Amino acid sequence: MFDLTTLFLLMCALGAGAWFWHAQGIRERALAAVVRHCRQEGVELLDDTVAFARFGLERDLRGRRRLGRRYRFEFTVTGERRHHGEVVMFGPRVGGIRLDAYAVETPPEAPDAREKEGAKAPAKVVMLDQWRRERS
Repeated sequence: MFDLTTLFLLMCALGAGAWFWHAQGIRERALAAVVRHCRQEGVELLDDTVAFARFGLERDLRGRRRLGRRYRFEFTVTGERRHHGEVVMFGPRVGGIRLDAYAVETPPEAPDAREKEGAKAPAKVVMLDQWRRERS
């Protein structure tokens, strides 16, 4: 009926299925964390998905190397351009979420709002190296 080889192959198949099931649960947790993070940052997650990138040694918040899964995703600020992001998972826990740099656009100020506030002067951009030279 069952010999040792058949039992071994059955156990390997069950182990692979269990690992796949567990990995799907971790991917769903990563997606939920990314959705929350994107809402907090005010950006839109594209495609509503995260894609598995790699499994290997990753540094945690304390700088120690641990086995972790890295997932990639894309987001947008304006709807015109795609930016990349990554989330690292250590088991079911989020190890960190990183977003590529993106430009933050502020809506233009309405002209009547300025008149009501007493016509404030526009903001002045200060170059850091010039400011340091003036202070030295």
